[in-house]
Amino acid sequence: MSTRIYDSPLRYDLQIIASWIQPGSKVIGLGCGEGDLLDFLKRHKQIHETGIEIMEERVAVCIEKGLSAIQGDIFEEITDYPDDAFDYVILSQTLQQVYEPLELIRSMMRIGKKVIVSFPNFGHWHVRLQVLTCGHAPVTPQLPYQWYDTPNIRVISIKDFRKFADQVGFRILREVAINTDNYERTGSNVRFLPNLMATYGIYMIGRKK
Repeated sequence: MSTRIYDSPLRYDLQIIASWIQPGSKVIGLGCGEGDLLDFLKRHKQIHETGIEIMEERVAVCIEKGLSAIQGDIFEEITDYPDDAFDYVILSQTLQQVYEPLELIRSMMRIGKKVIVSFPNFGHWHVRLQVLTCGHAPVTPQLPYQWYDTPNIRVISIKDFRKFADQVGFRILREVAINTDNYERTGSNVRFLPNLMATYGIYMIGRKK
């Protein structure tokens, strides 16, 4: 049965991320798009927000909403912030599009006390089935691009990310695997065989003590 966490137009994965944020926190969104999540958090949880987005037109939308956002490359802009500048650093559905994910995550953990990342799960059964039966790069609602026009430069599964966390040495503080429907506005949490059955993974991570 599909559920909605908040009565809002937020995507289901963003609803979950919003539920993890404490009121009054300092939050930075990397690749924040048009600022939907930051706007929701500012209005409902009174956060102190910062957004970074590479597309100028999306930054303009953020500013129209009254958000503090800048246009720039997240790898370059993140270096300007001091250690522990934020309570939360959020990277939503962008990890699969960055060239150096380990470097970026380390930078995120430097400037933030907690880091939240989400990504499409390449281990989902639908993806596996397309590769097995059709023998070509899969196209799904979560990975909707053809191989020649996709912004995704790598594929990640939930199992991959857990192994990655163990190898590079950061703590998984919270995690949830989800499926979404209804234009991703509603969804459900997946507890049984998440690497096979979930379309997205969402993680809150922190430094090793």
